[in-house]
Amino acid sequence: MQYIDLHCHMSSRTTDDYHMMALTGCVAITEPSFWAGYDSCTPDYFRDYFHRLTDYEPKRAAQYGIQHYAWLCLNPKEAENREMAKAVLKIIPEFMDMPNILGIGEIGLNRVTRNELATFIDHVELAMQTNELIHIHTPHLEDKYKGTKVMVDTLISDKRLTPGRVMLDHSEEHTIEMILGNGFWTGLTLYPTTKVTHGRAVDMIERYGTERICVASACDWGPSHPIAVPEFIAEMRRRGHSEETIRKVVYENPAEFLSQCPKFKLKHTEPGAVLRFA
Repeated sequence: MQYIDLHCHMSSRTTDDYHMMALTGCVAITEPSFWAGYDSCTPDYFRDYFHRLTDYEPKRAAQYGIQHYAWLCLNPKEAENREMAKAVLKIIPEFMDMPNILGIGEIGLNRVTRNELATFIDHVELAMQTNELIHIHTPHLEDKYKGTKVMVDTLISDKRLTPGRVMLDHSEEHTIEMILGNGFWTGLTLYPTTKVTHGRAVDMIERYGTERICVASACDWGPSHPIAVPEFIAEMRRRGHSEETIRKVVYENPAEFLSQCPKFKLKHTEPGAVLRFA
């Protein structure tokens, strides 16, 4: 079955991972800007990083028949640094016209501080200036509910914003209803340690349905799996869900959300049809 992985950090993965994803049906991925595992020392790092997301990674993915799209921001892990945030926000517009850039993300909160919220609001303002899609990181573990509520309240207070153009990712059992109930899209992240398991993701779909819900691997340099979406597909099949229901979650839903950006255009090829393994 073809699928779209709406959240994966391929700049931290090997080409073997692209190979596995292509062989299991991945036709497109989107890569939000993320934390490299250490705080950046200079804004120049981000210019180099954004260049990689807009040039090198799309070319590397194309060798395996996968379309690569990306999002730009200063990740929440570094949002406390207001001086850095202001400098990076000046760099981002240089790259927004690149053909694979879908919008602003993954912005959000980490420890739910005043500085983080100010940086979050600055990113939303940047997105509003040119009507960009927004991809949002919700905090891990004990800060998740508090951080999600702060962001939801902030977003719905901005009358310029259309909730259906915003994805709040990494939702869990205690935040998904709040997100969906306010008209936003949400993502279930198939990440074994700080997000949800395949079984928990299926549980939430069985409880809340399939509208405005996507799943993704969020694979990065941590313990994660680039073919987590196919493993989710297998769990859905094991529980007896129809192929139509599964396809809606792993292909049609992400395509619907992402297609609100005119740059997102699927080629509709069969899995593996254009593979050119390097």
